[in-house]
Amino acid sequence: MAQQTSSTPHSDVLPSEKKRARLRKIRRFKDGFSFFGVGFGGLGVIFSLALIFLYLFYETFPLLKPVSMNVGTELSVPASGDPSPTMHMVVDRYEELGARFAQSGAINFFNVADGSLTDRISVTIPEGESVSSFGRSESRKRLFVYGFTDGSLMPVKLDYDITYPGGERHVKPKLTFPLGEEPIRLGGDLERRSFSALHIVDGRGGYAIAAGNEQGEIGLALFETRRNMLLGTVEINRQDYTLPSIGEPIRQILVDDALRNLIAIDRQGKLYHFSIVDRANPELIDVLQVVDDGEQVTAASFLVGARSLIVGGSDGSVRQWMFVRDDQTNKFHLTYIRSFERQPGAITFIEPEYSRKGFITGDDQGQVALHYGTSNVTLKSVQLESNAPINRIAISPINGLALVKQAGRDEILPLHIDNPHPQTTLSSLWGKVWYEGSSEPDFVWQSSSADDAFESKFSLVPLSVGTLKAAFFAMLLATPLAIMGAIYTAYFMAPTMRKVVKPSIELMEALPTVILGFLAGIWLAPYIENHLPLVFTSLILIPVGMVLAGFAWKNLPEGIRHRVPAGWEALLLVPVVILLGWFAVASSPWIELALFDGSMRQWLTDVGIPFDQRNALIVGIAMGFAVIPTIFSIAEDAIYSVPKHLTQGSLALGATPWQTMTKVVLLTASPGIFSAVMIGFGRAVGETMIVLMASGNSPIVNFNIFEGMRTLAANIAVELPETAVGSTHFRVLFLSALVLLVFTFLLNTLAEVVRQRLRKRYASL
Repeated sequence: MAQQTSSTPHSDVLPSEKKRARLRKIRRFKDGFSFFGVGFGGLGVIFSLALIFLYLFYETFPLLKPVSMNVGTELSVPASGDPSPTMHMVVDRYEELGARFAQSGAINFFNVADGSLTDRISVTIPEGESVSSFGRSESRKRLFVYGFTDGSLMPVKLDYDITYPGGERHVKPKLTFPLGEEPIRLGGDLERRSFSALHIVDGRGGYAIAAGNEQGEIGLALFETRRNMLLGTVEINRQDYTLPSIGEPIRQILVDDALRNLIAIDRQGKLYHFSIVDRANPELIDVLQVVDDGEQVTAASFLVGARSLIVGGSDGSVRQWMFVRDDQTNKFHLTYIRSFERQPGAITFIEPEYSRKGFITGDDQGQVALHYGTSNVTLKSVQLESNAPINRIAISPINGLALVKQAGRDEILPLHIDNPHPQTTLSSLWGKVWYEGSSEPDFVWQSSSADDAFESKFSLVPLSVGTLKAAFFAMLLATPLAIMGAIYTAYFMAPTMRKVVKPSIELMEALPTVILGFLAGIWLAPYIENHLPLVFTSLILIPVGMVLAGFAWKNLPEGIRHRVPAGWEALLLVPVVILLGWFAVASSPWIELALFDGSMRQWLTDVGIPFDQRNALIVGIAMGFAVIPTIFSIAEDAIYSVPKHLTQGSLALGATPWQTMTKVVLLTASPGIFSAVMIGFGRAVGETMIVLMASGNSPIVNFNIFEGMRTLAANIAVELPETAVGSTHFRVLFLSALVLLVFTFLLNTLAEVVRQRLRKRYASL
């Protein structure tokens, strides 16, 4: 009997206990490394997004900072033996030097820190006469005019010489005389009459002096100065005009910088608006009651730029009126725009800011209020301890300090102001605003201009609408093409062909968007403009032609159809698409001649449809081309990953491939397809270079496919390098970046919620 040998089963296959323990340790290390690595990466992404959000909020937060206006220590400015009333006050741009214009003709300069006198300049007054009136231009021009009792006038300009002895700044004030050092007189009947109201302008056509008297008479003198560079002399050409009398004593008179409008206010509170475009024939445009019935106009002043008039009433009301053009008569009329917070007493003084649309008002109850015109807000009000009326206010050119003079008090009160961003409120950022020069309220983005008196317009609505508009038209092109392509590639296309098509489409994503934008703006935009019918014929001709080609293929004999392997039928459509595209291009000129009189663009203009060469259509084509690979790749993977047993089971139960696709595959892959669309939409919202180069960058609010747009991302790319760091414009650009981040975050969050619900709903398939 043969002897049997025994051995342990699989003893030569299983590793030793020591080796198995070592493998378990390696596996645990790999699992732990993967777990903590993925977790750390996810937390890193969340932390990075949080840091981005915090930084954007940090740069935006100063826009939310409340305005402060604090009363400083009283300044006892020595009168130097000059007890005459104060006619005006100013502060220099360094907020070091203040000036008090006295009725005696003296200008006393003092240190705003302690009130000590630093300089004194006197205006020469004709012998035996005194100052009867005083006028000024915009604060930024530092131009003034004295009126004397004999009817003569003396224009003066305040300048500063700045030196740095010993490395310290020294500001030395001086007076210059732009129209000569001798007093001047207005011509005609006004030559020897004293004036009750004066105004001087350094306007576009030269210097202008307007004057009114107690009899209601108004005179206007224009001075054009020319400097002889060889002799160093100044030649002055003068023209005098007389306006119709208003028949009432004139309390105040104002002329805008463009020398187009003259405003006269009588002692009864009526406002007379004259057009002085034709100065030889001035025209009375409006006679207005700009305050409530029974009340009087107690103060009025132009805002910087002289396009808006701020009117204060005896009832404490503060209203803004603007010159608005009438489309029918082509004339500018003073139009009521907005009102501000009412003060407890009659408005006694209005002082506009130097370079913004803000202003300070004071009343006869001792209250000072800070307002801003564009944002229609009263920013801050302060009640002074003394309830004496406010009769003079001066604000510095950098808006950080104001000096307040009250009636019956020699002391001057400094107000320390912190008001860096008055333009930005919810209403000015997201609501319609009636801007200067506009005929109605509107959403406008215009952050800069060549004019120093420009009214900045920071509405985010045009940028937000432009962002959605660009993304909408891009997705309108990309979504159906990408999803339909993904369906065919993943489910119907032959594997060999799929290996070529899928990488080729994904390779499109590697194309730089700056190249796509460059080609769209330089080549595609003018080409589409010259072949506009091509767009519409292609949208109809190519889909219909492809359907007819498929129908024809289906009706061919089976012997012919079977010669083409299953999944390769798409190759047969390539020459069909090329032929149809060629036909659409070739027929475009003939269609224009037959239907649009040779120019479809002109036809669109004639029927009232604006057309820009770089428009939403160009952006939609170029950005759609960039978004297609993203949507296609994710959607194709989602469809291709549907378990085979689902499709095989459906087919085994008698469903056709198309029924299987629509009833089983698409439902199962719907979370992935939805994610693909949302990711593509997110990319379209954040796209910069294509929109920057192909849209025309017009911040308009409409969804006209033939007009351009400006998106949030493109606006940041264009304007951020040029803006001043820390300015309101700078902060608003960061706010728009924050809006874009929050919008995409909310969109992605909503998309993820929908995707999870779709996944849960179809998980049982």
